[in-house]
Amino acid sequence: MVRRWWGWDAGAQAALSLLLVVVSLVAATPLRLPPPAPETSVAPPGTRAMWLWEREQPAPVVAWATANGVRAIFVYYDPRADAAELARLRQLRALCDEAGVTLDALGGEPTWTTDHTAALTWARAAAATGLFRRLHLDVEPYLLPSWQSLVPRFLALLDAVRAATDLPLEVDVPFWLPTITVPAPATEGGTLADAVLERVDAVTVMSYRTTATGENSMLGVAGDLLDRAAEAAKPARLAAETQPLGDCAYCSFHGTSGDRLRRTLAEVDVAAQRYPAFAGIAVHRYDTWTALAG
Repeated sequence: MVRRWWGWDAGAQAALSLLLVVVSLVAATPLRLPPPAPETSVAPPGTRAMWLWEREQPAPVVAWATANGVRAIFVYYDPRADAAELARLRQLRALCDEAGVTLDALGGEPTWTTDHTAALTWARAAAATGLFRRLHLDVEPYLLPSWQSLVPRFLALLDAVRAATDLPLEVDVPFWLPTITVPAPATEGGTLADAVLERVDAVTVMSYRTTATGENSMLGVAGDLLDRAAEAAKPARLAAETQPLGDCAYCSFHGTSGDRLRRTLAEVDVAAQRYPAFAGIAVHRYDTWTALAG
C-alpha cells in the first residue's frame, strides 16, 4: 500500500518540515570552496632562464636566449632608471614578446632584509613600468652577520613585497635552506625552506654544482627543496653558475666550456623529470655564460 505523507503522524510531519527548512537554507547559501592550490608541471627538457645584471643591448640578448632555450630573463631593474634605460628595457620587452620570452624584474640587496622601504620602492616602481611579468628577488640575507636572528625580518620582507603589487614573486634561495629550523607560527613545515615557499609564487634554487646527479651534484644538493616545492605546489627552477667562484672549484662552469655546460644541464633535465615542481634551469649569468668557449 502506498503511504502518503499526509497520513503520517505529527512527529513524522514535524521532521519532514525541519528537513525542508534545512534544505532551503543550504540552497540559499552560496557555495564557498577553498581557493585552488597552485599547480606545477614538470618543465620539458631544455627549458632555461638567465640572469641579466648588466646593461646589455637587447637584440643580442634575445638572440642568445632564443638560441639556448631561455624562456625567462631576469633583468636588473633600478627604480632610479633614466629615460635611456627605460627605453632600453622597453625594447628588450618588445623583443622578448616577439620571441615568446618572459621578462622579469630582478633586484635585491642583503640589506633589504631589514630595509623594507628600499625593497618596496623597487617592487612598486618595477610594477608601475608595466614591463615585467614577475618580480625576481635576490636578497641573500645569509650574507649579513648574525643573519639567523634576522629570519623573521626576512620572512616579513617576503610578505610585504608579495602584497605590494599584483605581480607574482619568485625568489632566489640556496639549496641548504631546508637545514635551517623555523618554529611555528612562521611555518608549519618546520624549516626556512617551507616558510619561504609559503610566501612566494616560485623559487630558483641556487644549486651551483658542475655535475648533474650523484653526491654533491645539482640534483644531489637540491632534491630536498624540489620535494618541498612539490608539496607546496610551487614551481622550482634549479640554477647553474658560470661566473668565477674562487673558493669553490666544483660550483661554477667558469673555465670549462659551453658544451660541458649544455651536456650537464641536459642530464639534469632528464633526471629531474621525476620531480613534479621542476621548472627548468636558470643560468647565472648572461655575460659569463656567453663567454664560455665551445
